[in-house]
Amino acid sequence: MTHRSTAAALGTLAAALALACAPASASKPAAVAPAHAGAAAEQQLLRALADEYYQALAHFEPIGATENGDNRFDAELGMSIAPAVRAKQFALLRQFAKRLEAIKPARLSEAERSNYAILHYELHSALTFEPFPEHLLPLNQMDSVPVILANYAGGEASQPIGTVKEYEAYLSRVGQLPAWIDQAIANMREGMRRGIVLPKALVNSTLPQFQKLLSATPETSVYYTPVSKLPAAFSAADKERLTQSYRVVIEAKVMPALARLAAFIETDYLPASRASSGWSALPGGRAWYQARVASQTTTTLQPEQIHAIGLKEVARIQAQFAVLGPQLGYHGPAAGLPLWMSGQQKFYPFQTEQEVLDVYRKLNVLLDSKLPALFTLVPKAPLDLRLEPELSRATAADHYTSPAADGSRPGVFWSVVNDPKQYGNSGMTTLFLHEGKPGHHFHLALVQEMNLPDFRKFGGNNAFTEGWALYAETLGKEMGLFENPADYVGHLNDELLRASRLVVDTGLHTQGWTREQSIAYMRDTLGYDAAARSETERYMAWPAQALGYKIGALKIIELRQRATAALGDKFSLQKFHEVVLSDGTLPLKLLEAKVDRWIAAARR
Repeated sequence: MTHRSTAAALGTLAAALALACAPASASKPAAVAPAHAGAAAEQQLLRALADEYYQALAHFEPIGATENGDNRFDAELGMSIAPAVRAKQFALLRQFAKRLEAIKPARLSEAERSNYAILHYELHSALTFEPFPEHLLPLNQMDSVPVILANYAGGEASQPIGTVKEYEAYLSRVGQLPAWIDQAIANMREGMRRGIVLPKALVNSTLPQFQKLLSATPETSVYYTPVSKLPAAFSAADKERLTQSYRVVIEAKVMPALARLAAFIETDYLPASRASSGWSALPGGRAWYQARVASQTTTTLQPEQIHAIGLKEVARIQAQFAVLGPQLGYHGPAAGLPLWMSGQQKFYPFQTEQEVLDVYRKLNVLLDSKLPALFTLVPKAPLDLRLEPELSRATAADHYTSPAADGSRPGVFWSVVNDPKQYGNSGMTTLFLHEGKPGHHFHLALVQEMNLPDFRKFGGNNAFTEGWALYAETLGKEMGLFENPADYVGHLNDELLRASRLVVDTGLHTQGWTREQSIAYMRDTLGYDAAARSETERYMAWPAQALGYKIGALKIIELRQRATAALGDKFSLQKFHEVVLSDGTLPLKLLEAKVDRWIAAARR
């Protein structure tokens, strides 16, 4: 998955596709160029509005901009959780939506119509979250501002810390953290009053993170890390000034604020947390969850439909285990193959973190030789491989971060290795296809290189982003990467995870499933042990986020099959991939319309 902190902002502002919002012309070729005399002015209005929208979005959630590769806002922390700021943002979104309605899409070029349609859906879907008080749940074990800033401290993550200006930007953010913490505590107190609180299990998983951030001195604080790495090229005056500034801010402001937060969570919030697991237990929770489902899938699918799709996919994948099991020496029930594999020492060969990284690096080189047969459109930005910082390893999942827009930072695949001896090798190939090449890196790095409005370059939607990465995993078979039955089972098991998520996520949030029920289902279905807990708690913390993977991948597979059947010998897999990736991130309905236009043109 991608690591984007905007997941908690307004239910993601780049939210659900309102299918009715797409222009009527979306399903047929658009005019080559605007024909009206006022077309240039219309286009200028749209571009100005899009720029204003992105600026508002980036100032509202500047960490989201940083995570998405835009470092222009790295000195800002944002206070999107403050009720007054949130109200102002929604008022601004309504103004933007009204201004957009005055623009006539028929006067725009095809490219600008795409921008119009996507901006229309983002604005209207973001506004669907206004009734839901997400700001009263400002943190969880998956996503919190203090931990994000702590992970930035090494200067290797999304926020660079290498120049004097970058040192000052990071310190600026850290200096704004106490105000954010106090607002978060106030919000959580209001949530306690209104019955809008986290499940107790999530609080128990979150508390140790904040306790780990506590320090006895500023020098031992994780936020002081940049000072210990001051570049030799800095002047003596800059070194002295930055050292003193970091020490004062951390000791006088940050350390007391972190202590307040940890004490509040342990003493007040934990006892007030809820025993229920799903979102439907919250006031208005069912409608709230439905808004998130629409946001994360860009469809109008109902939770019950998604649950059924998940069960069907689980059964399909498990049927393949019946064939593969005997090849690995397993002769039990097909559904038990993953659990059996999880107990076989031969699939856990690692002793050190470096050994894990070495396998990924060899795979990276191998893919460089195979991918040209499937892709002609590839990013210029390199892909780097790194280990997840120690602070967040316990709750993090393997993920990818986008390259910087200015080319100063590569795309990064972060692998989470808590214990090398427990790191299985059977799923490594499919994981790298997803997080690295040709998954997230080929999509998100390309987006940074396209001439797109900022709201598209640094935004997107989950169904396309994760759907593409899951689809990319399936290409391993075509490249001959799954000839080892264990590797193919690893691939299928990861696909089974995404199918199981459809079952578990909807089960938790609409069907009354308990945390324990979900853990048992995932353990029995996937062979997971400790991971079943962390996965379940992820879905509890990020309702519907995990749905986009499978729903998006199924759509891309469907479109490929449609194009293959329609074009026959004229079908080119390289061209199909170019069509899917060449216009950046699209809601699934707009992607489908684009592929259909390509099919129609190619058949002529």
